[in-house]
Amino acid sequence: MKTKILLSTAVLGLVSLSFTSIKMDKKLNETKTELQNTNDSVLRHVVLFKFKEETSEDQLVSFEKAFASLADKIPQISDFEWGLNNSPERLDKGFTHCFFVSFKSEEDRAIYLPHPDHKAFVSLIGPSVDDVLVVDYWTK
Repeated sequence: MKTKILLSTAVLGLVSLSFTSIKMDKKLNETKTELQNTNDSVLRHVVLFKFKEETSEDQLVSFEKAFASLADKIPQISDFEWGLNNSPERLDKGFTHCFFVSFKSEEDRAIYLPHPDHKAFVSLIGPSVDDVLVVDYWTK
């Protein structure tokens, strides 16, 4: 009888822990969603390019303009900025161009990624790209 009671108590404890874990996961997801939906937080899509050595200055200028023009063509882009690496640390591994594309939601980014104008840009720049690095994050 004591064994059954102990076993029942252990099972109830595990079930309770399981529910607590589910509640904590739900609360964590709610907190994440709240952070994402605050006016102070935006979703940043950071793109770093390393171009092939044979890429000309004229090509680079045309790529910069083409990427910047996406902000006028895709309404889901809430903000856009870009710049050239000028770090004195020399840790860039050959990446020269950094582009920040900002979105208000993950849904906006989901529209941007397969958007025909974005795909056209990727096709335009693709043959000249030696490497690309993309990082997305919610600002805090």
